Amino acid sequence: MTGYGKAIAEFPHKKVTVEVKSLNSKSLDLNTRLPWIYKEKETEIRNLISQKLDRGKIDLAVNFDVLNSEIIPVINKAIVKNYYTQLKEIAGELQINADEQLLSTIMKLPDALKTEKPELPEEEWMSVREKIIESIDNLDAFRVEEGKSIEADMIRCIGKILKMLEEIEKFEDDRITRIREKLNSALAENVGKDNIDHNRFEQELIFYLEKLDINEEKVRLKKHCEYLLEKIASLPPNGKILGFIAQEIGREINTIGSKANDASMQKLVIMMKDELEKIKEQSLNVL
Repeated sequence: MTGYGKAIAEFPHKKVTVEVKSLNSKSLDLNTRLPWIYKEKETEIRNLISQKLDRGKIDLAVNFDVLNSEIIPVINKAIVKNYYTQLKEIAGELQINADEQLLSTIMKLPDALKTEKPELPEEEWMSVREKIIESIDNLDAFRVEEGKSIEADMIRCIGKILKMLEEIEKFEDDRITRIREKLNSALAENVGKDNIDHNRFEQELIFYLEKLDINEEKVRLKKHCEYLLEKIASLPPNGKILGFIAQEIGREINTIGSKANDASMQKLVIMMKDELEKIKEQSLNVL
């Protein structure tokens, strides 16, 4: 969702710069900064953004780099005449000759000057509108390029997880053998080797090993990874779905870790979690 777009509209009396920035957000969060002359178009600008950008914290700013004669100061004749009449009357009552200073004094009084704001020409607005659309398109193109990088990174992480899942299988047979030997040794030490009921031992061992079996978790983990790759290749919006799939992948990895009972397998589980965290972080930046 991160991106940046910029466009410039030039007119005889000014240059207008449009900038759009986007950051991660669970929804569409719009913030606009507009000069007073474009305030009346804010609703239309927001609609333009929402039509093209689905999610993200969007900041749009329209600035004047050069501005001439936009706000024209005009003498408020009615107010000035009223001030002059009153001050002239007061000066007469006080027998003060203030003719030379009176006008300069009046011009400093409140409302002696007023500003007339020109209307926004339709031609100017249409040009600025086109530049707003262009800046949004530039931001979207930026997002697409960033998305390609994120896609490659996520695919690479999934590939590493699947490779480590294959490596876990190499340790499974040795793990069972070590568990058998460990339990057998513990029994021999506590009850004596000759007192062990080997048939009962094998039955209990089978029950115990069933609790440590990770075949179902491996199958589900592989399926989740394949589904994630499928959704990565699908059309947006799919960022939230990727986040949900990543959570399911995490559950299977955690279960494998809790059942592993083997240092080598635990090491691979930790490495898988590290790759999964990268996927989760990247999924937050996907629409």
